[in-house]
Amino acid sequence: CDRNRFDSLYLYEKNMKLDLCPSPALYPHYKSDHDTVIVVDVFRASATMCTMLNNGASAIIPVSSIDEARTYKSEGYLVGAERKTQKCDFADFGNSPFDYSPEKVKDREVVFTTTNGTRAIEAASDCRELLIGTFINVDALVERCINTAERVVILCAGWNNRISIEDTLFGGVFAEKAMEKSNVEFDSDSIRMTLELWNRVKNDLMGYIELSDHYRRLVDNGAVSDAAYCLTQNSMSVVPVYNKSDGKIY
Repeated sequence: CDRNRFDSLYLYEKNMKLDLCPSPALYPHYKSDHDTVIVVDVFRASATMCTMLNNGASAIIPVSSIDEARTYKSEGYLVGAERKTQKCDFADFGNSPFDYSPEKVKDREVVFTTTNGTRAIEAASDCRELLIGTFINVDALVERCINTAERVVILCAGWNNRISIEDTLFGGVFAEKAMEKSNVEFDSDSIRMTLELWNRVKNDLMGYIELSDHYRRLVDNGAVSDAAYCLTQNSMSVVPVYNKSDGKIY
């Protein structure tokens, strides 16, 4: 029989292990061999990267430092750069998904650096497979993982290594949807906790998240209109994948 189909059926029938790392600072304690890692930065890097690719960008080049982004800018690249919720003065774009229209990014590579999301990518860049996820592509993520992953770690970008509500809650919706489609084995208390929190607040998600630290940062910086976009489930089906060989996301 077809080997790929056999492997897919085998992985679907066995338990997919699922875990959640609530902060990049804790990632060394959650990682193991053969992980599929989903980097999630709900406000806003994950949705912004999904939107770039959905709008035709040919690739994203994630970098962790401002200096790297400046160097790419001097070489003629399009650059998206954000720190502390604000667009960096040298950059073409900030960290709002609305910055990256098809007219601006189609068939272009975009260099991207943010306060939290791109640092989380760097932390997990040596895993077996690294995906970018958030609410807007959750169903596509679940489908990919149940067919290809042995163990999934949701790596929350958080805020300066602190835990964030919105990233943690994504683990809950992912767990709920994965359990509906496959056999799931929880690998630590953190994923159990986030599923319980998700079930408590999912019927008024925005109302709950409006109390969060990062939502208030969006309000204070005039970016609150991004929140509803970032929390809308399944507005697109793109799954950004990090390529270790060239350090780009496709």
